[in-house]
Amino acid sequence: MQNNLTLDSSRLVVEPIGLNKLWGLRRRIVVPTDQVRGATYDPEATHAGKGLRLPGLAIPGTKWVGTFLKDGQTSYWNVRAGGQTIVVELGAQAPFTRLFLTVDDARAVVDRINAVASA
Repeated sequence: MQNNLTLDSSRLVVEPIGLNKLWGLRRRIVVPTDQVRGATYDPEATHAGKGLRLPGLAIPGTKWVGTFLKDGQTSYWNVRAGGQTIVVELGAQAPFTRLFLTVDDARAVVDRINAVASA
């Protein structure tokens, strides 16, 4: 597991696990649920272009942790190749445009996020 996710009616909290905190320079990302637009399961996300790496770690083909800038949009990545990756779309007031996260049971996490986002 790369990330712990906590989701309730008021906020989504992403907590990187272990050294991912150090590599990505983030202990926690908190997003109000009114800024969560939805989530998708994307097993091919690790093959996508990430953009310019700002603080973080990039080991091509293996692991990406940190902030990336692409086409004027800032995204947070904490993924590993071969893991279950979700993409969380965020609103304009959120700290990032998207979160790319490796999680356990991606489809269930996506369903939970989308249920809260649509409420």
